[in-house]
Amino acid sequence: MEIYTVTLIRGDGIGPEIAESVVEIFAAAEVPIRWEEAYAGLACLEQYGTPIPEATLESIRRNRVALKGPTTTPVGGGHRSINVAIRKAFELFANVRPARSIPGVQTRYNDIDLILVRENIEDTYAGVEYWQTPDVAESLRIISRPGSSAVIRYAFDLARRLGRRKVTCVHKANIQKVSDGLFLECFRQIAQEYPDIESDDILVDNACMQLVMRPERFDVMVLPNLFGDIVSDLCAGLIGGLGVAPGGNIGNGYAVFEAVHGSAPDIAGKGIANPTAFILSAVQMLHHLGLHGDAERIENALRYTLVSGIKTRDLGGNANTREFTKAIISNLPPCAQVRARNEPMTEPYRTPMLAPRSTEGEGWQTVGVDLFFHALQPPKDLPQQVGRLTLRTLSNRGVALEPNQRENRYLLNWYRARYLSEQPLHDEDIAEFLNRVTPCVAWTTLQRLYRTHDGIDLFSPILVE
Repeated sequence: MEIYTVTLIRGDGIGPEIAESVVEIFAAAEVPIRWEEAYAGLACLEQYGTPIPEATLESIRRNRVALKGPTTTPVGGGHRSINVAIRKAFELFANVRPARSIPGVQTRYNDIDLILVRENIEDTYAGVEYWQTPDVAESLRIISRPGSSAVIRYAFDLARRLGRRKVTCVHKANIQKVSDGLFLECFRQIAQEYPDIESDDILVDNACMQLVMRPERFDVMVLPNLFGDIVSDLCAGLIGGLGVAPGGNIGNGYAVFEAVHGSAPDIAGKGIANPTAFILSAVQMLHHLGLHGDAERIENALRYTLVSGIKTRDLGGNANTREFTKAIISNLPPCAQVRARNEPMTEPYRTPMLAPRSTEGEGWQTVGVDLFFHALQPPKDLPQQVGRLTLRTLSNRGVALEPNQRENRYLLNWYRARYLSEQPLHDEDIAEFLNRVTPCVAWTTLQRLYRTHDGIDLFSPILVE
């Protein structure tokens, strides 16, 4: 029997306690897993000056599969999220969050069975943020065709592998027409390659309402990163909360599984932490490795334990972590009944990544610029014409300012001036423009505006009241 080596990161807070629960259950179940301990979290920050030592990253590279306990992320400062850093380091583009009702966990619903697939690297989680003025902070929402296509294709592959009936794209393309519009475009293109699977799309606000009113409407959901983060917690709420919600991060050749709840430092060391989410994440990991029999055996023992009334305090019981773990071990079905279901993984999941393309090869033409600048009042000396470029709109917070409105509005100290040209522009035109406007305004950002050879604008219009 093949033995799989898996990187184990116990984390901090309650992480070591719930990780020990999984280690004991796996040992009792004789799961063919060998743990390779690695470290990340606050203790590493104090000892090594980084929350993720290079030795930990090397362990994941070597083993390709990791099980990670919760780690603490400071709010508003301090080091960046360890979870996000690991996802970026290994291009773990798909965050897979099953939401399945658990007998014995009382909720308002008893028949939830859906899977949320969240894009895991891009969007606002790319962490590209800037101060533009003393009053304005900017966060770039990055949506790419390669990134969107990778996670969407994974969602369809997952649905086909599990025999699911439908994949739903959740977006806000009615407002974010360019970024979410691209995500939706990729979804519709890829859906055509899976005629055996039903596909549809829904606005994220409506999706949240429908999840509460008619959750059976959904099967597999695929979302951009930020929406996926929010909606996945909503789905966790449908089945009893983050304490029972597993999660896995999938990339090309690598996978890291983790409980999605926090490190709960307020109860760390008290022996009352609920290991259910971490156990289910470990079960998800076993399915990823093809050890379906072992996964089902442990999950069945967990569900039987909960149905029998043995629960931790957060689920309405009075068992501590040790008692709950021992109960699961005592309820493990005989090994011979399930081991035959194992289908050892032959190759890690891989999906083709789209190659980057040149704007020239796509027929893009520069036809204007958006100039963002810092000013306390609407400028009166902004040039109306610079070479081929003509000032078309001055806006504040995305709303066009008419000359007679500028004195009667609440305005930020950050403006956008849109200059357009009737003819395609060259780099020399842009350089001339910057030389001319630099003495006039304290500009912060210059953004090129593109149009295709077919006359399609590749930039959003400025809102006009």
